[in-house]
Amino acid sequence: MSSREGSDPLIRVEHLKHHFPIKSGLLFDRTVDRIHAVDDVTFELREGETLGLVGESGCGKTTLVRAIMRLVEPTEGTIRFGGRDISHASQRELRPLRRQMQMVFQDPYASLNPRKRVDQIVASPMRLHGEGEDAASRVRELLDRVGLSAEHANRYPHEFSGGQRQRIGVARALALEPKLILLDEPVSALDVSVQAQIINLLDDLQEEFGLTYLFVAHDLSVVRHVSDRIAVMYLGKIVELAAAEELYVKPIMPYTAALLAAIPIPDPKENRERERIVLEGEPPNPIDPPSGCPFHPRCPRATEICTRVEPPLTEYANGHLAACHHPLNVSDDEIAAARKSPASPLSSGDELPQPA
Repeated sequence: MSSREGSDPLIRVEHLKHHFPIKSGLLFDRTVDRIHAVDDVTFELREGETLGLVGESGCGKTTLVRAIMRLVEPTEGTIRFGGRDISHASQRELRPLRRQMQMVFQDPYASLNPRKRVDQIVASPMRLHGEGEDAASRVRELLDRVGLSAEHANRYPHEFSGGQRQRIGVARALALEPKLILLDEPVSALDVSVQAQIINLLDDLQEEFGLTYLFVAHDLSVVRHVSDRIAVMYLGKIVELAAAEELYVKPIMPYTAALLAAIPIPDPKENRERERIVLEGEPPNPIDPPSGCPFHPRCPRATEICTRVEPPLTEYANGHLAACHHPLNVSDDEIAAARKSPASPLSSGDELPQPA
């Protein structure tokens, strides 16, 4: 990890929304409703930093990443890359930016074209950007850097294991020497031992090339070892954001505490003795999200105000942001300080209601 404190944000996302239309009618030409996949998300990512993005399946993580890459068009909000607004840039305008933004996909089996050799796959970004002349030597260099050999260049994806295929995907993402790599659950389809190898590889590459990562996962135990900060997402919203170790030691949002409680502990005795937080029910329907706090239908601490008023993302000590009417692990003094301080740029500016 190589976070650069005080550096300018490489990515700045402000009040981003992406709603998928639900079509009806004989020709599916009439919008009858919308899925709130990403619903008012704001955060920034500094150069050289790794931001982990976690949450249950279906919370909007992948849609957020695809919106940042402009693989889907944002419904509302702003995306700035290197200070430039790319929220609604045309594909022609985005083309030179593609050199600086690359993506590693979740499924190493589906993300590689089975009809192409490895050298063709890794070199494809270079050829698309008119750099095919030195592609062969560059491919050999990249394969070596990700732990593969030059002889692998002439093979096809079906000849590799899942971990090796993901290394090929990483090599392809590095081909144009990008500044930012968006990693959409890059280790979720791999065995635990292979996960550790890929995470160590990503860490080494970040140090060598000065990369910035947005690392998406649903497993908090994975992102802990690779992230400088972690953002927790629920039903299309970021509900907590803090430095990685701060989040693990002092979760403020009950949802985050529940995710942490679900992490397996190797010691059986310690695992039996720790406090269990069991979430009841399923996440709400993103077509019709609940009023107030989106987590209140499943929250063990929810009260009447949680059903009516959506809590703002409020800044506590150490830059810890959380959206909760009844925060955990926060003293009365911290709550009072949060109320008196100027509104965080990531907060709606509303005052906190009185906690239970």
